[in-house]
Amino acid sequence: MPQVRIVARNFMDMVAALPAVKLDKLYESSFICEAVLRSLPPLAKKYVLQMLFIDSPVTAKFMEEWVLADGYSKHKVAIDRLLQLRVFIEANDRKKENSYKMNPKFQSNMQKYLVHGGTLSREPMSSNITGRLPSLEDLEAYALEQWECFLLQLISSAQVERVTNFSSSMMRVFQRGLLSSRENEAVRLTENGFQFLLMDTNAQLWYIVREYISSSEDRGVDPTELISFLLELSFHTMGKAYNLSTLTDVQRNAIKDLASLGLVKLQQGRKESWFIPTKLATNLSVSLSDTSARKQGYVVVETNFRMYAYSTSKLHCEILRLFSRIEYQLPNLIVGSITKESLYNAFENGITSDQIISFLQQNAHPRVAEKTPAIPENVTDQIRLWEGDRNRVDLIPSHLYEDFPSKDVFEAACDFARELGGLLWEDSKKMRLIVDGDLHQHMRDFLRRQK
Repeated sequence: MPQVRIVARNFMDMVAALPAVKLDKLYESSFICEAVLRSLPPLAKKYVLQMLFIDSPVTAKFMEEWVLADGYSKHKVAIDRLLQLRVFIEANDRKKENSYKMNPKFQSNMQKYLVHGGTLSREPMSSNITGRLPSLEDLEAYALEQWECFLLQLISSAQVERVTNFSSSMMRVFQRGLLSSRENEAVRLTENGFQFLLMDTNAQLWYIVREYISSSEDRGVDPTELISFLLELSFHTMGKAYNLSTLTDVQRNAIKDLASLGLVKLQQGRKESWFIPTKLATNLSVSLSDTSARKQGYVVVETNFRMYAYSTSKLHCEILRLFSRIEYQLPNLIVGSITKESLYNAFENGITSDQIISFLQQNAHPRVAEKTPAIPENVTDQIRLWEGDRNRVDLIPSHLYEDFPSKDVFEAACDFARELGGLLWEDSKKMRLIVDGDLHQHMRDFLRRQK
């Protein structure tokens, strides 16, 4: 996945940022506890299981004996993460030694979960009520169509063939930071917006979910309740129907927004209504442990910089257009080429060569993905060289000063510019100097005083 600036935190970082009272409230759900456990580093998971049935605090010195000397750095990372999420709570004993004990609510619910198992607050509906439900293949196609429609609406509303269910206020939430609009100018993608489109689906989903949660208080919704519902939703069975009547008002409003994103599919029966989780929803919990499966690639890049994308998606075409020149499009094939001009446009929009190369590698067609390298080396090297060309020369506004009346005035002007940190070049023989343009007014005032 390309390393982009806009994905500064993951879901669990948002959970860790919650106040202690709200965080303890989250741990009243055993499914939240399990989701947190899944997200922990391997060594932290081990510590949780070791201390799960220990009621008394364990000293930090004693815990350090559980790891070898070369594992201290991993031990520190594990302890810091457990403290951030309040899975561990610091405690001081009579000897004033630093100790750790488990959060009582987290400990109690995890004990019950491991011994008795967990049950969701709602059970799947009977097929006698729902009738025939969409197959998993149809559900995956629906989720992909909804997600691509949403992304196309971010790029350009003209690309969307059908109207989405998002309200204008909700679209503004998701477009925040990705689009910019100035007076008398059309809405355009920001630098972060271009980077967002090159991310994989899981990373895009996390960014959108983060924005949705962070703006929840503006809509009068408690973010804790929203986080709890989203994490619990990831434990529902994909393709099963769940009754909408079991949801609270907050959850019912959230499920409509999630349906527009393709996380769930809404259906209406004669008497009952239900929602069906898609793969995007069930991946919410899986993504916490960064174990997302590799997706099917579709791009082939040749040594002559020609590019073939075996796809019927308009979204794929628009994304490839960000850094390449699309020549023509067939029903299942997009043909283009990577040119110096197309890459310069990408660089101007804030996309880096590493992000482009990473995108091409991650989306390489299976026939070439097995090769090493998947993208020809001459192509990747040239992309980096073209980016370097733009950084070779920096344009700095400056001013040239010459025709000084005497050597003393020239040297005084050089010293003055040097003290201000704006002297760019000097020629003592011909008495000429170049100064940063920002200092021009200061230099003018100084030279007038010399006269």
